[in-house]
Amino acid sequence: MLLSTVPANGVRLHVEHHAGAAGAPALVFAHAFGGSSRTWHGVATAVGGAAPCAIPGLRGWGASEATETGYAVADMADDLAALVAALGLERWALVGHSMGGKAALALAARRPAGLEALVLVAPSPPTPEPMDDAERDRLRAAWGDAAAAETTLGKVTACRPPLLAREQFVADAVRASRAAWMAWLDSGSREDVSEMAGEIAVPALVVAGAEDGALGPDVQARETVARIPGARLETVAHAGHFIPLDAPAELAGLILAHVL
Repeated sequence: MLLSTVPANGVRLHVEHHAGAAGAPALVFAHAFGGSSRTWHGVATAVGGAAPCAIPGLRGWGASEATETGYAVADMADDLAALVAALGLERWALVGHSMGGKAALALAARRPAGLEALVLVAPSPPTPEPMDDAERDRLRAAWGDAAAAETTLGKVTACRPPLLAREQFVADAVRASRAAWMAWLDSGSREDVSEMAGEIAVPALVVAGAEDGALGPDVQARETVARIPGARLETVAHAGHFIPLDAPAELAGLILAHVL
C-alpha cells in the first residue's frame, strides 16, 4: 500500500493506493459517514491485487483536508471526479458505501469517461434518507465523542469487528471535521437526487446487509434498485449497515464478480 496526497477540486485528499493486476479497471472507493479510507482496509486486502484500488478520504474525513463548505452530494461527486482525473485513470469502477454511495450514484449519473461499473454498498438512497429525528439528533450530539462512536458501531455492525477495525472506526469518527459531520446530517442525507438515477448507463450492483435495520434490502430494493436501469440487488447475510467491517471478504468477492 502507498499513501499520497492528491489535489482534487481545490482540496487535498489523502489517498491509499493498492497495486493490482495490469489491465483490470481501477476500483475507486468512497466511504460512509463517520469513516475514512481506513474503512475499506479489509475489502482492499481481500481484493488481493485482482484490481488496483484508489481509496480516498472524502473532504473533511480521515486525513483529508477539511473546509468550511463544499459538502453537498454534488460537491463530493466533484471531488471524486477530480481525483479520477488527477490519477489519470482511463478504466475504473466506482464503489460507494452509505454516504459515499449517494455521492457515487450522483457521479455515475454524469456518465464520466472511463467508468465501467458501479457498486453501491448499503447506500444512502437517492431519495432523502429515512432517518428519524431522534437518530439525527443523537448523531449531531455525537460529533467528537468516542463513547458515542462506540454506541454507533454497535448499531451499524451485526458482528464484532476485529479490535483494530473497532479502534479505527472510533478514531475516524472522533477526528471528522465538524463541518463535514453536520453538513451530512443537516442537508446531504436529506438531498433528493432520484432523478439522476435513471441516467446511470453502466452495470450497477446494490449490496445490502440482511441485518441493516435502517437501509436494508427492502429499502434498497424500493428506493435505489428500482430507480437505476438494470440494477441488481445482492444481500449479505449476517451483515449490518457497515458491510465493509462485517463481511469484507464476501463484499470483495461481490465487487470483483461484478466489475471484472
